[in-house]
Amino acid sequence: MSEPGSIAVRRTRKSDETRTRILDAALDLFRERGFDATTMRDIARESGVALGATYYHFESKEAIVLAFYELAKEELQEPLEAAVDHAKGLADGFGALLEAKFAYYTPNKKFLGALFPHSADPRDPLSLFSEHNRHIRQADAQFFSRLLEKSQTRVPGDLAPYLPSLLWLYQMALLLFWIYDDTEDHARTRLVTEKSLAVVTRAIEMSNLPFSGPLRKKVADLIEAVTKR
Repeated sequence: MSEPGSIAVRRTRKSDETRTRILDAALDLFRERGFDATTMRDIARESGVALGATYYHFESKEAIVLAFYELAKEELQEPLEAAVDHAKGLADGFGALLEAKFAYYTPNKKFLGALFPHSADPRDPLSLFSEHNRHIRQADAQFFSRLLEKSQTRVPGDLAPYLPSLLWLYQMALLLFWIYDDTEDHARTRLVTEKSLAVVTRAIEMSNLPFSGPLRKKVADLIEAVTKR
């Protein structure tokens, strides 16, 4: 086992710093030029890292995007946990989760918009709907599961396994709306979120009524059709 300050540790630290420098440079270029217009050579030049070394750390632009997804998953963990812990009900908690993501993703809003053609195709490895990114979807959906539990939201047993995924899909629709919202402080997105949350929370309440059984079955079938790979 390497001791702190050993050659192995210093090499690992330097490798991590180089990888971070490449990732930061790539994100800057993706924001400025767009994903498709940026080349690996551009990224190497911008980061000050040799092209061969850039390929050593990331075999492609796609690998850089996937690294960004993983970084976002790690760095959002704490603010999303805080959003759930301080939630005063389902709507309040959902809004807090969304605000945490807006704050985190704002510097990369243009970049995320450029990725949308990839994100819309579940066969594309860059899509959050792809099999490759299933673990990211599942990790994110866990926050909605925890929120439902903490807010003591009554959910019928046949809908309970599917509702976190349904809330995740709803969130993705709002994030897409936010990406293209050019109003000041994303006022339209906040208004749409507020109005639609009222509908969603009411629908969850009504799902407990006896007559809603067939509708719950259709919702479950829809979620399985969208998420199953």
